[in-house]
Amino acid sequence: MSSAARVLLSVDQMSIRFGGLVAVASMTFEAREGEVLSLIGPNGAGKTSAFNAITGYLAPSSGDVVYEGRRLNGLSPDAISRLGVVRTFQKTSLFGGLSVADNVLIASHKRARQNTLSVMLGLAGVGRDERALAAHAREALAFVGLQDRADELASALPYGEQRLLEVAIALAAEPRLLLLDEPVSGMNPAEKVSFMATIGRIRKRGISIVLVEHDMRTVMGASDRVICLNQGHIIADGTPAEIQRNPEVIRAYLGERSVRAHR
Repeated sequence: MSSAARVLLSVDQMSIRFGGLVAVASMTFEAREGEVLSLIGPNGAGKTSAFNAITGYLAPSSGDVVYEGRRLNGLSPDAISRLGVVRTFQKTSLFGGLSVADNVLIASHKRARQNTLSVMLGLAGVGRDERALAAHAREALAFVGLQDRADELASALPYGEQRLLEVAIALAAEPRLLLLDEPVSGMNPAEKVSFMATIGRIRKRGISIVLVEHDMRTVMGASDRVICLNQGHIIADGTPAEIQRNPEVIRAYLGERSVRAHR
């Protein structure tokens, strides 16, 4: 990943406070076009708070979030998603009583060409639109390997496959920047290896990725660059190899045993 790649997302001096608690302190970093950037750190380091602020679920106390030259501060999550910044969540947020395909179809309606009046009047274009959206949803499921589960209830999927369904839902919204919050949580080792390959295929689609993850094999195997947070502060920013050798990161998060295990 070239350092000259175009900047997609710029976070400038962003702080997040909850009363007297500082969750994120003067965070500054950039996510570049075509890269996989991971945010790591102990629980409570500020990773998910940063995701929430970038995607409009939380207002920064200070600082700026800029995507492709546009300031995101104050925009709703839906407006940010429509600009091309889409996320998954640490805890699954599926419609368990709907089918796997219908969960993705909801996200696919961003592509709809027909307005509400056209739907109410039953105009001919509505049927074509719905068929196109259904095909788009099934393509997203096929991309993550869930095409054979399309007609099952989302709640019936094993937890690891529910995580994959969330990725399919996010992809159906056609992101240019995809934020993944602990996507391999609940996956077995084989599923984690498969998911790393999925990350590579997502990038080949021209989608950049920011990843929050505790599984260090996934982080070190999939990332171009890693940022380590501790107590709301960025303590290191570098390649996976640089992060594994960084003494401050080892003390704060990885530990010597973890570094040896992931070399």
